[in-house]
Amino acid sequence: MTEQPLPDAPAAGPLSGVRILDLSSVVMGPYATQVLADLGADVIKVESPSGDNMRAVGPMRNPGMGHLYLHLNRNKRSIVLDLKTPEGLAACLKLAESCDALLYNIRPQAMARLGLSYEAVAERNPRIVYLGAYGFGEAGPYAGRPAYDDLIQGQTGIAALSAQHSGDVPRYAPLTLADRAVGLHVGIALVSAVLHAKTSGRGQQVEIPMFEGMAHLVLGDHLGGATFEPPLGPTGYARLLAPHRRPYATADGYICLLIYNDKHWRNFFDLIGQPELAQDPRFCTHGARAAHISEVYAFVAEVISARPSQAWLEDLTRADIPASQLYTVDGLLQDKHLAATGFIHHMEHPSEGQMRTTAPLGRYQGTPTSIRRPAPRLGEHSREVLTEAGYDATRIDALVARGITQDGNE
Repeated sequence: MTEQPLPDAPAAGPLSGVRILDLSSVVMGPYATQVLADLGADVIKVESPSGDNMRAVGPMRNPGMGHLYLHLNRNKRSIVLDLKTPEGLAACLKLAESCDALLYNIRPQAMARLGLSYEAVAERNPRIVYLGAYGFGEAGPYAGRPAYDDLIQGQTGIAALSAQHSGDVPRYAPLTLADRAVGLHVGIALVSAVLHAKTSGRGQQVEIPMFEGMAHLVLGDHLGGATFEPPLGPTGYARLLAPHRRPYATADGYICLLIYNDKHWRNFFDLIGQPELAQDPRFCTHGARAAHISEVYAFVAEVISARPSQAWLEDLTRADIPASQLYTVDGLLQDKHLAATGFIHHMEHPSEGQMRTTAPLGRYQGTPTSIRRPAPRLGEHSREVLTEAGYDATRIDALVARGITQDGNE
């Protein structure tokens, strides 16, 4: 069991001192700010009185504390503000005065209707980074369309690529792939713009659209022949689309195997007792293997099917050929490497009890990261954050009484 930092431990990590006002919800924005919070940023999560809807996605021990919410919102502080009221808007603008960045994931027009346009926020804090992370760039005809992970996977070719690879029906990747991949872009963009603001003294408005973000990822691999004008061939990266590019079936299960460079292939041919294949025109160079990739993968699949998994893994390891066992998610939780590095973090949540989560990624010698705070209850830090903004107890009590904020500790 890894050591559990106290919830009120001092801020740590390379982003200590950076303050982010997070108006985003669901997965993409909260994932971006979870990464930044793990790195030490003070993330103030602004929630409506009903809360982020990921709070309602089970399994959960207590209402409003769903498993995805717990992982996406650790190291953050939650404040409830009803932004549709003048008092809630005023409080949000007051908080923005002391923040380095404001992140939101609704259309800019909707932010403007709330009174939170870039101009309104920048008037209060000219150094702020005002970052919108939503479905489609505002300059294109899709601006304002609804955007969810499944839709974006479909629109950027991921589901079709799945069918092209498997010969089956189109399928979405069984991950919130678009939310999390573009969420990393959001985090990088926010930190980059904050760094510029700190050196130049000027904030700016930033847009990171989900559709373009995933198109960036997909086309990076699959532009293929369409890279050139005129095209030199079809789109697609042949190696990734080869039908046998998948875990290889053995005599008693599956293994993951990638015979990649010339040395790997020579070692593999020696291992299977066919060293002469190293001179075969299909296998002799990287270019030749790429040109015959489907045939190459099919050959390996046939060879691997003849012996049990463990025998292959032992022999492939001795031959210095990259291979591993095939894990399930349950198996991943039992992995000895993740256990040894403390990646699976065990902690006691104040309201949810014993739980597991992933540790902050990476090791920082001079600015170590930690899980400083568990995911907050709805409005758990409303009083604390409003007090920091200059509100006295009487004024906060009035906001609570009117439902404009909530005290999650009551």
